[in-house]
Amino acid sequence: MGINITLSRIKLVRESCHRYGNIASRKISSPEDAVKIINEVLDLEHEAQEIFGVLFLDQRNKLTGMMEVSRGSINSSIASVKEVLKGAILHNAVSILLFHNHPSGDPTQSNEDIHTTRRMKTASENMEISLLDHVIIGNGCFTSLKEADLM
Repeated sequence: MGINITLSRIKLVRESCHRYGNIASRKISSPEDAVKIINEVLDLEHEAQEIFGVLFLDQRNKLTGMMEVSRGSINSSIASVKEVLKGAILHNAVSILLFHNHPSGDPTQSNEDIHTTRRMKTASENMEISLLDHVIIGNGCFTSLKEADLM
């Protein structure tokens, strides 16, 4: 009797999109750079619900992709470690930068934001992917958990 083995293959299909100009060639050197790109694509400052996402970066901190992980309610969203890391692996990311918005306009981090960031940091490091920052976007302002030394 033979053994049946299921063979699997995972492929990333890059869809051509010129809507956002030269975003892919831009290097992210600061939280401000990330927030500019995020708002250019998603306009999080004007969203009525919380959106959690991730930027995927190569070894030179150039953007290789962006993914909206979840849309939540007015004050919460689900941050799935599995979804973030799956996206990072598919994009061959060397590092990632997490982001979400606070529809209230106040980007002050919550205890849950800090807990989520630390959970993501541990998981990503176990996969040899660096978590660079987690930015929380408010009305015309943002908070960097790295700069606040909360990672």
